[in-house]
Amino acid sequence: MKRRVVVTGLGAITPIGNSVEEFWNGIKGGKVGIGEITRFDTTDYKVKLAAEVKDFVAKERMDFKAAKRMELFSQYAVAAAKEAYEDAGLEIEKEDAFRAGVIVGSGIGSLQTVEREYEKILTKGPSRVNPLMVPLMISNMAAGNISIQLGFKGKCTNVVTACASGTNCIGDAFRAIQYGDADIMVAGGTESCICPTGVAGFTSLTALSTSQDPKRASIPFDKDRNGFVLGEGAGVVILEELEHAKARCAKIYAELAGYGATGDAYHITSPAEDGSGAAKAMSLAIEEGQIQPSQVDYINAHGTSTHHNDLFETRAIKSALGEAAKDVVVNSTKSMIGHLLGAAGGVEFITCVKTIQEGFIHQTVGSEVADEECDLNYAIGAPVLKDVNYVLTNSLGFGGHNATLLVKKYED
Repeated sequence: MKRRVVVTGLGAITPIGNSVEEFWNGIKGGKVGIGEITRFDTTDYKVKLAAEVKDFVAKERMDFKAAKRMELFSQYAVAAAKEAYEDAGLEIEKEDAFRAGVIVGSGIGSLQTVEREYEKILTKGPSRVNPLMVPLMISNMAAGNISIQLGFKGKCTNVVTACASGTNCIGDAFRAIQYGDADIMVAGGTESCICPTGVAGFTSLTALSTSQDPKRASIPFDKDRNGFVLGEGAGVVILEELEHAKARCAKIYAELAGYGATGDAYHITSPAEDGSGAAKAMSLAIEEGQIQPSQVDYINAHGTSTHHNDLFETRAIKSALGEAAKDVVVNSTKSMIGHLLGAAGGVEFITCVKTIQEGFIHQTVGSEVADEECDLNYAIGAPVLKDVNYVLTNSLGFGGHNATLLVKKYED
């Protein structure tokens, strides 16, 4: 018998706010966090815009000494995890620490460390490289640092599936609780790679939007879309076994009811053209939740604003939901915060939980006229207010990784 899993804490660092409250207020206000890149000189770069986190001061969110031994992606993860932990009202001293685990992923880790230290090798010689280069850089350090900061001693891993990392992490944490490996899990994703190599790499791949208008750069499903906008941040949640949450009188935001994960076995960067892999991930999540496709009220799409993704994901939704696809509301949070890569699934999961709570489906901001072949309801022009009981959230990563979570309104 699988155990029921609920969401009891939320934490976020995003381009439109450095707490869940700030982030959600930004979402409701249609705030766009995209602007000119300030982290480095973009004179020689085709791409000028990104969605940067603003006014983040690590020492205000965690121990100063510990923060100095973390790169930005780890700092964002720890800050979001601490917010979620406090939000959940947990006290690890009262828990069995070996039953509390962490699965928080990053798609890339720290390119900034590599840039900085390689420059030292070239200019000052290999002996001058920072002794902490490796632990600063590797992507599992987000999970490791969270575990150290919170005192969680259970299963501690890091799923890396590019842009699906955050969603796969939450899905795997869900499984860990369902099958009795843990009672509490910190789960989500984090990313920070708005730096020369990150921007140059994605630009050469022709994946990024070259638009110079922040309001029209990330425009998922729009006929004029031309690539994604690089974002950064972290989205981290506390998942808990239902009876454990009830025993400590925790507030329950929502229930996680299904998880589907597939591989396209098709191409290193393009999703399968018929959307079959993503469709199967959605179908598996729906099946596990024991609902009908027609019961899905809302889909938080991967919706990157690239030509391929938005078209193939639309096909996937139609394939998975059949006739019900025309009635579901679809949107993309990336229209406001850009693409957070490994963190996208974590932040978008929080969006889903808040949507269920408030019955507010945000509009796909910036998008004006949907592509002819993208023919679903993408909440273009205005938000949608409706009672929301079941939500799907999709994340699709380079390599053909597809992950979908089914979140439902909690009922005892």
